[in-house]
Amino acid sequence: MAELTAEQVQRGRGPDPTVLARRKLINREVRSAREKLTSSTGLQRAFDYELVRVFAQYRLNGSAGTLMLAFLVAAAACVWVPFYTVSGWLTLVVLSTGVTAVLCRRFLAEPSAAARVSFWRKLLPAAELLHGLSWALLAGLFVGVDAPGARFFLMTTLLIVSALTVTLAATMPIAVYSGLVPIVGAIVLSFSGRSDIDSVTMLLMAACAQLFFIFLTNRLYSTSVETIEFRAEKDALITELETAKANSDEARRKAEEANLAKSRFLATMSHELRTPLNAILGFSEVMKNEVFGPHANASYKEYSGDIHSSGQHLLTLINEILDLSRIESGKYELNEEAISLAAIADDAAHMLNLRAKAKSQTIRQATEPELPRIWADERAIRQAVLNILANAIKFTPQGGEISIKVGWTATGGQYVSISDTGPGIPEDEIPVVMQTFGRGSLAIKTAEQGSGLGLPIVKGLIDLHGGGFRIKSSPRAGTEVTITLPAERVMDTLPALPQPGERSAA
Repeated sequence: MAELTAEQVQRGRGPDPTVLARRKLINREVRSAREKLTSSTGLQRAFDYELVRVFAQYRLNGSAGTLMLAFLVAAAACVWVPFYTVSGWLTLVVLSTGVTAVLCRRFLAEPSAAARVSFWRKLLPAAELLHGLSWALLAGLFVGVDAPGARFFLMTTLLIVSALTVTLAATMPIAVYSGLVPIVGAIVLSFSGRSDIDSVTMLLMAACAQLFFIFLTNRLYSTSVETIEFRAEKDALITELETAKANSDEARRKAEEANLAKSRFLATMSHELRTPLNAILGFSEVMKNEVFGPHANASYKEYSGDIHSSGQHLLTLINEILDLSRIESGKYELNEEAISLAAIADDAAHMLNLRAKAKSQTIRQATEPELPRIWADERAIRQAVLNILANAIKFTPQGGEISIKVGWTATGGQYVSISDTGPGIPEDEIPVVMQTFGRGSLAIKTAEQGSGLGLPIVKGLIDLHGGGFRIKSSPRAGTEVTITLPAERVMDTLPALPQPGERSAA
């Protein structure tokens, strides 16, 4: 476990995730370097095992094809060589192929964790040497045979066997070289002492072919190593993704538990706070209005008013926190009905008109005619409009102007837009004011009252209706806040049914 620094202990935090990630990377590199130092190929042990495993699988799967080639060559060789001689050679090839297949099968049967990779990397090339030697003995059958086509047949067969060895054993270059050495020796011996042009040409062709096979072996080996490395990186990435997913699921579970605990806490505390708060509001209002007679000291009346206004502010804050908590937890239930967006905007203007007049502000309204009703929660929409309008009045200076517009959107929905002539909001502060308890620099400088929950609540309520929320503002240019409701919430009005008398007259 990573050690904590003194500063982290004082802060009560765990180790920095960046430090942990760096330590994991260093540990992984150290393990990789250690495995490479102890490996005979300079690769990790897992790579060594995988290369030997692929060799064993290829050799085991190619055993049937190798035996079929041996029988075909033996049948063709009987044209120049006696059958009993060919059968002896064929027996050696079958035995060497069988020995290689048995060894490969035994290696594949071992568990990967307990496999003796270094042992098998020595034993399997030895088996490949035996196999190549058995094929090289084919050249001994043609010693003294000068029949036409015999040497061409021998050369072709040995080159085919060389290509087969490269194809099946490329993941272990030492095994390829072990299998090719006897074959190359057989080719050289079969053409030794011959100076005719045909023999020299065939010998040169065989030498070029063997050089090409060596080059091909190195290329196939490099490709195999790269493929294994890519596969290991993919597996490591999948493991990391699964670990990250498990951590994410655990974090989500803890967040859900914390959210549930928060909801229970808010539900309990709201009851515990509202009970004494209602008493404070009631008694302070009685004292403020001097219901039981005038106060002996005029300051008591002023203090009672301050207590009452502070209690109302606290009650509003509690209600806002509960509303936002219900919205975030998805437990806010919409009581939808047919409402008039224009009527709600008009009621909000009337409710806050006195507050605007106290600051000599003018509220102007512009509503498009014959707007149909919309299907929405009246309390939620009213709260959203009131919050936006209250913010506009709060931050608009004395003698400013506030405009309320209600109309159609371009997509067939309806909107409410409230703009003011206030100082505006800097563009980089718009995300701040949209955060929970976020307040702009102007609110902080002017010490305006507010919890920073108004706009987040508005956005949450509009999102529940599937609508849109937009703030357009810049310093010294005012602020415009627009909420939109989608077209599917607009209710088209039906024409009135004609009266019986009107129908008969028509």
